Amino acid sequence: MNKGYWVIAWQSVSDPSAVDRYIAPATEAILAHGGRVVAGGEPARTYESGLPSRIVVVEFDSLQSAVSAYESPDYQASLSHLSGAAERDVRIIEGMG
Repeated sequence: MNKGYWVIAWQSVSDPSAVDRYIAPATEAILAHGGRVVAGGEPARTYESGLPSRIVVVEFDSLQSAVSAYESPDYQASLSHLSGAAERDVRIIEGMG
């Protein structure tokens, strides 16, 4: 079974303190659902239409685990901190076997 990944590109942050409030409950929810943050930070380089903004990659044991974790009540509750405070592009993809 192929792994599942969240690829999160932060597009803008208007309230850094709200992001700080999001981090602990989001991390707790990710870990509770078997996720592992495998990369995160500012890009070393950007190409084509890439934005120089923070990227986070979270790995799960399967695509279904990745989807279930994102849709879980505990992760969804953590997103309330970002409402009106940050914009992100979140994609869930299946790893290649």
